[in-house]
Amino acid sequence: MPLSLLDAVPRGADADSAYLGFVEWAEDRGLTLYPAQDEATIEIVSGSHVVLSTPTGTGKSLVAIAAHAACLARDGRSYYTAPIKALVSEKFFALVEVFGAENVGMVTGDSSVNPDAPIVCCTAEILANLALRHGVDADVDQVVMDEFHYYGDPERGWAWQVPLLTLPRAQFILMSATLGDVTTIADDLERRTGRAVALVTGVERPVPLHFSYERRPVQDVLTRLLDGLEAPVYIVHFSQAAAMERAQALASIRVASREQRDAIAETIGGFRFTTSFGKTLSRLVRAGIGVHHAGMLPRYRRLVETLAQRGLLKVICGTDTLGVGINVPIRTVVITALSKYDGTRMRQLSAREFHQVAGRAGRAGYDTYGNVVVMAPEWEIENAVALAKAGDDPAKRKKIVRKKAPTGVVNWGEGSYERLIEAQPEPLVPHMQLTAAMLINVIARGGDAFAEVRSLVFDNHEPRARRYELARRAIAIFRTLVTAGVVEIDRSGPRPSIRLTVDLQPNFALNQPLSPFALAAIGLLDPDDEAAGGPWRVQNSTDPAAAGSLAADAAEAGTDPWSSARAAAPTGSAPAARTSVGTGHYALDVVSIIESTLDDPRAILSQQEFKARGEAVAAMKRDGIEYDERMELLEAITYPKPLDELLAQTYEVFASSQPWVRDFELSPKSVVRDMFERALSFAELVNMYQLARSEGLVLRYLSDAYRAIRQTVPAEAQTESLHDLVAWLGELVRQVDSSLVDEWEALANPSADPEDVVVPPAPPSVLTNRRAFLVLVRNELFRRVQLAALQRDDELVELDPDVDWPTALDAYYDDHDEVLTGGAARSPRLVEIDETDAAASGLWRVEQIIDDPAGDHDWRIRGVVDLAASEEEGTAVVRVTEVVRL
Repeated sequence: MPLSLLDAVPRGADADSAYLGFVEWAEDRGLTLYPAQDEATIEIVSGSHVVLSTPTGTGKSLVAIAAHAACLARDGRSYYTAPIKALVSEKFFALVEVFGAENVGMVTGDSSVNPDAPIVCCTAEILANLALRHGVDADVDQVVMDEFHYYGDPERGWAWQVPLLTLPRAQFILMSATLGDVTTIADDLERRTGRAVALVTGVERPVPLHFSYERRPVQDVLTRLLDGLEAPVYIVHFSQAAAMERAQALASIRVASREQRDAIAETIGGFRFTTSFGKTLSRLVRAGIGVHHAGMLPRYRRLVETLAQRGLLKVICGTDTLGVGINVPIRTVVITALSKYDGTRMRQLSAREFHQVAGRAGRAGYDTYGNVVVMAPEWEIENAVALAKAGDDPAKRKKIVRKKAPTGVVNWGEGSYERLIEAQPEPLVPHMQLTAAMLINVIARGGDAFAEVRSLVFDNHEPRARRYELARRAIAIFRTLVTAGVVEIDRSGPRPSIRLTVDLQPNFALNQPLSPFALAAIGLLDPDDEAAGGPWRVQNSTDPAAAGSLAADAAEAGTDPWSSARAAAPTGSAPAARTSVGTGHYALDVVSIIESTLDDPRAILSQQEFKARGEAVAAMKRDGIEYDERMELLEAITYPKPLDELLAQTYEVFASSQPWVRDFELSPKSVVRDMFERALSFAELVNMYQLARSEGLVLRYLSDAYRAIRQTVPAEAQTESLHDLVAWLGELVRQVDSSLVDEWEALANPSADPEDVVVPPAPPSVLTNRRAFLVLVRNELFRRVQLAALQRDDELVELDPDVDWPTALDAYYDDHDEVLTGGAARSPRLVEIDETDAAASGLWRVEQIIDDPAGDHDWRIRGVVDLAASEEEGTAVVRVTEVVRL
C-alpha cells in the first residue's frame, strides 16, 4: 500500500522530519526530487519565502504539495491560488487525492466547499479580498501563488499584489515559469515580513528544448515531424477559428495509421458527440487530430486531453491557452505566428508569452527533449516555396515576384524569433487598483482604518506618481461612502476614527459581487404576477424615459417601482425594436435579475444583436423605410435586455445607500430567458446564433446562471414555476455536459480514488429528473404553439411531417383571430399527460390546449413522448400525431 503523505509528514513534525518524510513519500511514488525541487523544499520547511521561477516541466506542483504538507505539520492554514477557476478546481481534486477530502476546501466566485479546511484552493481575488478584510489577523499562515506572472496583468494584477502587502505573518511561495527579474518584489517581501526570501531560478530544464525556424508550409513541416517520430505535436494558433481551419485542412493527410485509428475508435466507445461541433470533432479525433481551445465544451476538451495522454492523438490544433497549462504530454510545439491580437491591437508576442507556450514542449517522464518550431509568415513561406521550385536556375529565380507583408500587418521574421529565444521574460509591472469594495473591507477590520488605507495607498509596489493617483481615488471613494451614510467619522476621541454603519455579510465581495443587489431587486417582485398571468409591457423604444421615470418617482415616494410600472404600463403589444420587456412572469423576471449580475458572454450577445438587426432590417424593408432612416433606426437596436430601464433605476436607488456596488457594472441580458421563452434546446440555441465555435462559452454561461439562481434566490422567494425553470436549466446543462453540474454538486464529497476513465460517464437518464423532464415536454409542445402563432407552416411540417399543419391552421384561424402565447398560454394547466400505458408502450400520451382569445380552449395538439428515444438523446422526444378541434 502506498505511503500516505499525512503519515510521512505528521502534524507536529519539525523541519528536518518534514523534509525527510516528504522525500520518503515522493520516493515511494517513484519520484526523485530535482535539485531545484529539493532546494525549494528545504527552504520551505525552514520557514523562508520561496520564489520558484523554473521552466515548465521542473515539477512546481510537487513543491506546492511539499509546502502544504509542511504548513499542515505546523498546524497552519495554507492557501493555494490560481488565476482561473478551472485550474483551482483541478488543483482542488489533485490535493484531495493527496491530503484527503476533509483537509482540502475550495472557494471560487461560484463555489464554496469545505471553506474552513486547513488547505484552501481559491482564485487570487478571493484571497485578496480576504486579506483586505482581515489584514494581519487573517487566518492565513501560508500562500502558494501559482502562475504568479499574473501579477503583471493590467486588470487583475492587484489581486496578486494585495496579499503581499497585507499578510505579513504568511509564508509565500510564488511560482511561475516566466517571472523575469523579481528582485524588487523579493526585497520588499523580506522588508515587510522579516523572513528570508529564497530565489530558486535559472534552473536547467530536465528536458532540453530544440528550436527551429521554418519556411516550409505547415503540412510539409507536420509530415516531417510525424515521419521523424516527433509527435505528439501541438500547433498553436491565436484564434479559435484558425485552429479549427487548420485541423480540418490536416484531415486530408494521413496522420494516424489504421491500427491507431482503430485504437482511438475503441477507446472512445459510445461517447456522445451531440452538438454540431462535436460531430466535426468526432471525425477529426478518429483521424488522430485533436482540437483544443476555450470555446469547446469541457467534455470535448477532456476527451482530447485524455486521448493525448494515452498517446492516441498525433496532432492537436489549439490556441495559446496551452500557455495556461493543460495536462498533456507534448513532444513538439509548432507556433504559427509571432504576433497576436490582444483585445486592443495586433502586436508581437512578448518574451513571457513566447516562453509560456514554448515551455510546454517536452515533458519529463515522456521525452528526452522537446521541439519548438516557429513558422515564418505566410508571405515568407510563399517566397521560399517559389525559390525552391526555381531551383538553381538564375533566370527562373529572377522572374519571381517576391511577396511582402501586407500594409498594416504586424510583421515578424527570423530576427524576431532569435530575439525571443534569448530574451528573458519582461520585468513584472505592478497594477494596483482601488475600489469602494476594497476600502469597505479595510474599514470593516476596525482599528485605525486611516492608517491601514494610508499604508495600502502609499506603501505598495507602485511608482510615486501612481501612489498619488491612488490617494486621490481613495479620497473620492471615501467621500462617496460618507455621503451615502455607509461610513461615518467619529470625532469624539483624541483623533478622528472611521467606522462602517452597516453590517457586511461574511463573504462580502468574495462571491458574486452583485448578489446583494439581486436579492434586493427580487424582493421588489410580486410572485402573484405569475399566478395572475396578466401580461404587462414597458415600451421604451417610443418613450425611453417612461420606465425609468416611473421607477424614480416610486423610489422617491417610497413605493414599489415594479408595481408602479405594472400599473401604468400600456397593455398593447411592444414594438419589434424594444429593449425592455416585462412579461408578467415572476420566474422569468427573477432570471432576468440574476442574468443582469453575470459577466457578459460577448460572443452570444454580439450574435443576438446581429440577428435582431437583421430581422429589423427585413421588417423595415417590407415597410418601405428608406435606407438612411433604416441605418438610423438600427443604432437603437441591440441584444435583448429585459427590464433594462427598471433594473437601471433600481440599481441607482440601491447604489445610493450601497455605493460600493458601483465598482461592478449591471448588465441586463437575456440568454437563459431567451432559451426558455423560445423553448430552445442547447443545440438549437447554438444553431440559431451560429455559436458552434463557442459552445463551451455558452455552456459555462448557462451553468453560471444555474448556480447563481440556486445560490442567490432565497427560499421564500421561490415558486413552483421557478423550481421548474431551475430544474429545466440544470438538466439542460447536465445533458449537454454533465461535468459542469455533476462535478460542482459532487465537490462536497469528492472521491479520493477517481476512476481511470477516458471521458466523463454519460449523464444520468433525462427521465430521472421528473420535474425537469416535464418542463422539457411542455417546452416541446409550446414550441408548436409559438410556431402556430407565427403561422410558420413549413417549420411545423418539418417538425411533424405526418401532421397536416397547413389545413389545421387554416381551420383554427377560421375560428379564432390569433394563437395566444402569453404567460397563461404556457401554463402547465394547459398540458395534459397520460402515463397509464407507459410501462407497456414506452410512451406518454400528451395534449397541449391552445389558448385562444375567446377562452374556448377548443383546439388541441396531441402527441406522444417516446421515453426510450428521450433517454438516448438526453431530451424530450415528442411526436405530434394530430391537431384537432373538440
